[in-house]
Amino acid sequence: MRYRQHVFVCVNERDASDPRGCCAAKGGAKLRDYLKRRAVELGLTGIRMNKAGCLDACAAGPVLVIYPEGVWYRCETIKDADEILLTHLRDGGRVTRLMLDEAGNAPV
Repeated sequence: MRYRQHVFVCVNERDASDPRGCCAAKGGAKLRDYLKRRAVELGLTGIRMNKAGCLDACAAGPVLVIYPEGVWYRCETIKDADEILLTHLRDGGRVTRLMLDEAGNAPV
C-alpha cells in the first residue's frame, strides 16, 4: 500500500447565497495546508493529504474524511486539527467530539 492513510479535505466553492455554505469560505484550503505542514513537523509518515471537491457536507464544514477508516470530521480550529493529527493519525484513536454522524451532521 502506497499510503497507510489518505486524508481528503474539502475545498469546495459554492455561491455565497447557498444556505449550506462552502468549505472554501470556511477555510478548507488553509486547513489542508496546515495539516500537511504539521504532519511533516510531527514526523507522521504514510499519510497523504489531498484537497477534495464537494464532499456534500459543507454545512458542517470545514470537513475532512480519513481513509481507509472512512471517518469524517468537522475541523474548525488549529486545536481541532492538532487533535485529529495526534489522536487519529498518529495514535489510531478517534476524536468523537468532532466526528460527523452517518447523515453528515456535525456533533452538537
